[in-house]
Amino acid sequence: MILEDERIDDLQCKGYQIIQKPKGFCFGVDAVLLSDFAKVRKGQRVLDLCTGGGVIPILLAAKTEGESFCGLEIQPDYADMACRSVKMNHLEDRVEIVCGDVKEVTGRFAPASVQVVTVNPPYMTEHHGLTNLHEPKTIARHEVLLCLEDVVRAAAHVLPEGGSFFMIHKPFRLAEIFACMKQYHIEPKRMRLVHPYVDKEPTMVLIEGTKGGRPRITVEAPLIVYQDKGIYSDEIFRIYGKRYL
Repeated sequence: MILEDERIDDLQCKGYQIIQKPKGFCFGVDAVLLSDFAKVRKGQRVLDLCTGGGVIPILLAAKTEGESFCGLEIQPDYADMACRSVKMNHLEDRVEIVCGDVKEVTGRFAPASVQVVTVNPPYMTEHHGLTNLHEPKTIARHEVLLCLEDVVRAAAHVLPEGGSFFMIHKPFRLAEIFACMKQYHIEPKRMRLVHPYVDKEPTMVLIEGTKGGRPRITVEAPLIVYQDKGIYSDEIFRIYGKRYL
């Protein structure tokens, strides 16, 4: 079930587990926050772009009554690992992993074929100092195989009018994010900034958009990760679903 360079981690949700590569790219708090922020109603179909090891589809399958969840991942090793995690959790009837390129979504997925798109994409545009552009961590963190517009264009293709788009990204790119979403007729509707501490600048932003929605955005109260050094806030404990992390 697992390879020599892999381990099995407990997701602390309905007993589900996930296979990860300790020396590769492992999911972080951003994926967990996105799975909590996203709203999936009963019977909806979900596509998770840049799914990595498949953590978001698995968590959404655990937390929601969505009908089906598909994770799209370009790296074959990580797509295979995600497939094995799905099988390990006996979720084959609800979760599918597809190995493919976000830039080729229009040729692989029918228009308006899902009601919800989630994505935890590469955040960084700078290539300065990168020595291996094909290293898994680089691909996950830097826009070497795709850009923000590729992600939004793909979402716009698979969503119907009224469909929901959920993304976590970096606040310093907010102007670009909103401009790109509007270009593809996905209206920003909800936003929440994530701060490491109450007195520190935000390091992440959670965004919800609606395809074809009317202009109006709700800015939610900030999410604070730590209440003190090394001590998570009560809301983070709630999101993770256990008392101690």
